[in-house]
Amino acid sequence: MINACGYSRVVTQFFYNRGLSEPSQIEAFVAADDRLAADPALLPDMHAAVGRIYRALLSGEKIAIYGDFDTDGITATALLVQGLSVLNCRVVPYIPHRLTEGYGIKTAALEAFSQQGISLVITVDCGITAVAEVKQAHKLGLDIIITDHHIPPAETPSALAVINPKLPGSRYPFTELAGVGVALKLLQALFQGMGKEKQLSELIDLVALGTVADMTPLLGENRYLVNQGLKLINASPRLGLREMMTQSGLNITSLDSGVISWTIAPRLNAAGRLAHAMSSYRLLTTDSPQEARELAIWLEQKNVERQNLTSKTQTKARDYVLARGLTPLLFVTDPDFPTGICGLVAGRLAEEFYRPAVVIRTGEQSSGGSCRSIPEFDIIRALTQCHNLLSHFGGHAQASGFSLPTKNLPQLQSRLLELATEQLAGVDLRSRLDIDAEVKLVDLGGDTFPMMQKLAPFGQGNPAPTFLSRNVEVVDCCPMGANGGHLRLKISQAGTIWDGVAFDLGDYLDEVVSPMDIVYHLEINRWRQGERLRLNILDFAPTNRA
Repeated sequence: MINACGYSRVVTQFFYNRGLSEPSQIEAFVAADDRLAADPALLPDMHAAVGRIYRALLSGEKIAIYGDFDTDGITATALLVQGLSVLNCRVVPYIPHRLTEGYGIKTAALEAFSQQGISLVITVDCGITAVAEVKQAHKLGLDIIITDHHIPPAETPSALAVINPKLPGSRYPFTELAGVGVALKLLQALFQGMGKEKQLSELIDLVALGTVADMTPLLGENRYLVNQGLKLINASPRLGLREMMTQSGLNITSLDSGVISWTIAPRLNAAGRLAHAMSSYRLLTTDSPQEARELAIWLEQKNVERQNLTSKTQTKARDYVLARGLTPLLFVTDPDFPTGICGLVAGRLAEEFYRPAVVIRTGEQSSGGSCRSIPEFDIIRALTQCHNLLSHFGGHAQASGFSLPTKNLPQLQSRLLELATEQLAGVDLRSRLDIDAEVKLVDLGGDTFPMMQKLAPFGQGNPAPTFLSRNVEVVDCCPMGANGGHLRLKISQAGTIWDGVAFDLGDYLDEVVSPMDIVYHLEINRWRQGERLRLNILDFAPTNRA
């Protein structure tokens, strides 16, 4: 049935690997249109939330949007503020300071809202665990609407409305919306009732940014939202985004999900990691060319600072792990770890050693940590089993964070290691590459790459196609980058020659032999206003002649 669609053998294999075997499935996947979107009314408490916002609009109430300091939270905050402003709503943004306030709703912020005459607070990308804080909000006379996408705890807050597709009993057919995606559905329900739904198209770029940055699966409705958002970004980018791309040195004709992941999101996140995320919010919402340029320059500087801090902290954490020996779960603590960097370092440890990693900045009384995991170990479930030791926690199966009294650290380490040892027994703790197709280099020509792009946008849940080519000749290989951390190669097979790059494999220069087998993505190399296809080599090994 697949072949009837007219795709090449290689592209046909991609569709099959993603569980798409019928022409109708393939057509819907490629189109990535609004057939993938669902009715916002299917989300829990949507009717109550919309009714309360209508009342606030009619009575001129002041509304606060309470966000988070990562790209998902920043874009969700901007989305609701700009969307409600279209309705002439009195709305103010609030994003907590990562270093002085931490994640989630804080009572001090609620008290400040009450003093400012705010009567309604709408959370984005947070709030699902704020049971005590919502109770306090009631005492202050504040109504709370929670929009969140994190896994709900056993007890959810007694808010006026809790909108989360992961809630038990939710009728919404797609559970993997990002925080900004859930915020969009609230705005969509509100605009539908007022005949203004078409105006949402002007905000869809924010949804694409937050959805890709939060590494939610780019399947189902997320595929539609990101596809539409990328179209808007490329057709008419926000002033701040355009300035950010200029300052980052990238000159591209078409921005894709990869550019969001590797260029835009790290810079937007850098503000919250090292200072205050409101700077990134202002960049996304400003209409001033001068302010956009100043903020983009500042963010570029913060991103460089973030890179240097991450590198230093990673080296220290890695030495810590190696000195103590590998265990099924890596648990690293230090009083000098920068709070905003812990998650990045945990991610790098988990990737290098293929184990769940917990990185904690310790304090005298309280400590805070970030976790990154592997598919075989659900870290948020593990934290739930340790809830009695924690002050706050939340997140997803693969990424989460928490705070706790420092005195509980030994117990937490012991319990998490016990859980990991039990659940990962018998698991081969080595990373693996899932290969879509084995091909000859000559097979990559023609329309293979353009046809492959029909599977885009690529990201979590829909990775870029991965190829294997055996018995290729290495024509040339040399170090690349300031410290020789990467490799630049020229690869040949049966008269077909390709340029290649192997990022972060500079230490394996001595292992490059000819012939060898290579695993790689096919990508566009954009450099000095030119574009050329190349192989992004992920792994290599000597060809087995046996």
